Parts: sequence; C-alpha cells; structure tokens
Amino acid sequence: MTVLNAAGLGKRYRRNWALRDCSLSVPAGRVVALVGPNGAGKTTLLHLAVGLLSPTTGSVDVFGGPVPDSLDRVAFLAQDKPLYDGFTVADMLRFGRRMNPRWDDELATRRLADLGIPLGRKVGKLSGGQQAQVALTLVLAKRPDLLLLDEPLANLDPLARHEVMRGLMAAVAETGMTVMLSSHVVSDLENTCDWLVVLNSGRVQVSGDIEELLAGHRLLTGPAGLADGVAARLTTVDDSRSERQATLLVREASPTLDPRWSVRGVGLEELVLAYLRQPESATVPRPVLASA
Repeated sequence: MTVLNAAGLGKRYRRNWALRDCSLSVPAGRVVALVGPNGAGKTTLLHLAVGLLSPTTGSVDVFGGPVPDSLDRVAFLAQDKPLYDGFTVADMLRFGRRMNPRWDDELATRRLADLGIPLGRKVGKLSGGQQAQVALTLVLAKRPDLLLLDEPLANLDPLARHEVMRGLMAAVAETGMTVMLSSHVVSDLENTCDWLVVLNSGRVQVSGDIEELLAGHRLLTGPAGLADGVAARLTTVDDSRSERQATLLVREASPTLDPRWSVRGVGLEELVLAYLRQPESATVPRPVLASA
C-alpha cells in the first residue's frame, strides 16, 4: 500500500521554486529519511503533505486521496516543536485530547511517566530534550497512521537525540505506522530508517529502499590514467581524482574491472553526499505498487 504519493509536485514563491517536479511514492510501514541540504525543499514537501501549503503544480495524495480527507490519520511535528511555555505538561495533554478525536490518553500519560517528566511542570521550565519528548508524545498520542517530523533532533544534545530516536523507534515497532523524518544530518538516521528520499535544489534525486540502494552502488579506487575508460562504461555518480588516483562512485552492483582497481560497498552517508555533490546525478524513482 502507498501512503504518500506525489506527482509532478511543485511549490513556487514568486519567481523562486522551493520544490519542483517532485514525484515519489512512500510505501506503508516504512521509516523514511528525507535528506538534503538546508533550502532543499524538505520543509516545503512536508507542509504540502499535511495541507499547510497548496501546490503550485502537480498533486500530493495521502492514503489514496486528497490531503484534507486524511488529516485525522496524519500527525505533523514542526521543527520548532510548538508548545505553550506557560502551559503545564498536563495542560498540553488536555489540549491534545480536545483537538484529536483519536487521542490515546493512556499512551500519553504512561510515556511521560516512563520518561520522568512531571505533569505539573510548566513547559517553559523543561529542558530542550524534555520539551522534544513532550512534543513527540503529543503527536504519538494522536495515534497517526502517518507521522511527519521536520528536523525533530535539531538543537538537541547527543544524549537527547538518542533518547528521542529510541522513543520514536519503539512507537514504530508497537504501532507499525509510517514515519517520514527530515534531516540534513545523515548520521542521525542511518540506523533507524529503511527508505531514503534525497532532495537537492527542490528536486528528488534519490528515492528507494536503503538496502537496495546500497547494494546497487559501489566505490571504485584505481589509477587516474584508467579512470576515463571506467567512468565511460559505468553509470558514474561521483568522480574524484588526484594526480595518480581516482575514486568513482558508480551505480553498479558488481562491476568487472582491471585488477588494479579496488571495489567496495558504500555507506549511507557516502551515498547521500555523493549525490548531493552531483545535482545532475539521480536514480529514477520507482513507483511503489499498492498490494491487494
């Protein structure tokens, strides 16, 4: 089943395109890493997916229909984690209960108790990590089938980042919901996400299963004098050369090469950075077919 589908999606502000020709499909049950540099269009894509913006071109569907028809099944957490500093944590839970018909009060109170966050404490007196956990609790208690998170780890210290991601993955394991979280820090997502979308300059460069993407790319190292011939017969994503040595990242699972070349697999961060360095390189997004 496809949870989110965009076709030719674009958003323009006056003369500038924040997102352009965006086509991708997100299958159900995946944890999606939405990666790209600042200004790549990540926030714009998420805002379009929850109806905070209207497309200039193209369309975006959620659960097979228009975005407004599925908002009760979707939760969104913005980068600034909007909370009311003057509210107590209990006040925030009451606010969430009144605004969300699918609200799970037991989940919210149990989660905050497990985290040791007192309900009587004012939000403005909490640490940054605790505020992030309260915000995450509010969106999880909505019991969404699709959760969209915009830079959820921004401005958190390493321990808080780890704790937030651990709590999120526990919720995913419990509910099976689909999650898309944006970041420009690949290391935050490397051990948690299983689907990758790379945005660069407002366009989709890569979209697909992470294991398949890694299996389909190789890093080649060999003599610079032989690099032109190798690069010409393989699909080369990134080409870095010194006077004597060349390093090529290619879209090829098992290239057959001169023994003077070494071949190894790539990591997620290497793959993402290679594509971001070469905006003209792209994998072709494959549509994900809905199962019966």
